[in-house]
Amino acid sequence: MSHRNARLTVHGRRLLIDRVRSGRPLAHVAAEMGISRPTAHKWIRHWRSEGESGLFDRSSRPRTTPHRTTAATEARVCRLPQSRKLGPARLGPIPGLPTSTVHRILVRHGLNRLAFLDRPTGQLIRRDERDRPGELIHVDVKKPGRIPDGGGHKVLGRQAGRARRSSVGFDYVHSAVDDHSRLAYSEIHDDEKTATCAAFLRRVAAFFAACGIDRLERVLTDNAWPYRKSFAWQQAMADLSATGKPTRAHRPQTNGKVERFNRTLLDEWTYPRPYTTNDERTAALADFLHTYNHHRCHTALDGQPPISRTNNPAGQYT
Repeated sequence: MSHRNARLTVHGRRLLIDRVRSGRPLAHVAAEMGISRPTAHKWIRHWRSEGESGLFDRSSRPRTTPHRTTAATEARVCRLPQSRKLGPARLGPIPGLPTSTVHRILVRHGLNRLAFLDRPTGQLIRRDERDRPGELIHVDVKKPGRIPDGGGHKVLGRQAGRARRSSVGFDYVHSAVDDHSRLAYSEIHDDEKTATCAAFLRRVAAFFAACGIDRLERVLTDNAWPYRKSFAWQQAMADLSATGKPTRAHRPQTNGKVERFNRTLLDEWTYPRPYTTNDERTAALADFLHTYNHHRCHTALDGQPPISRTNNPAGQYT
């Protein structure tokens, strides 16, 4: 990026090329634009050798690093944390390298934290992510307790709130999260019966289509009855040309994208402020989903919101 006092931006470099190509002396053009002749010659040379791309700023990173650690040494250093389960400070003396060098090598290969490794086996834990939107959709149901009129324990205190909450029941929050983009869609229902789940899946497909995800290829769910044995669910899957994929028993990590979304749902919608009625909390769900999909930065998406990874980044939540 050009500094604030730069004489030439990319536009100025194009202007320099156009004036020189028109037949004007390079020295005159350089004087008019307030740059030296060597600088003008440099951009002319870049343009002749690389074309339009030669007019953009280059990285300051050197093309070669003669004193960089050899590939064989780097491979040896990368094997050490997997076999020894130690950090850079204790690994440095083993290959005879400074701790800073060992740390840089491990950072380069994503091994600089022991938390990145499976401790018993030493295998590197990689984030599992599908290649395109719609390839895999995670579906789950979360059941927060309903809020009695007048508020629960967040408003009245724990003892009074507990006494009022015993008979109000639960909301069934059905959620779907796209594995690639983390785009999310949720609805609140009174149950998680087969007809409810099937109708929810159809509306998920319509919402994702509005955001540029035209097809749901696979749908990942837990082993609840409405997903495994329901005719209505299977018919909805067939109508959408999708296939089902159940999670492994007692392994919520398999459905981890929507499980993590459920946690965000609780932290940023269910519990961030006291609600005086259940309807008030229900009405706040739409605003939360819009913020989550269009504005909330996501660490797994390099700080971008989920909508940026769909086929229609300009799509609007409806």
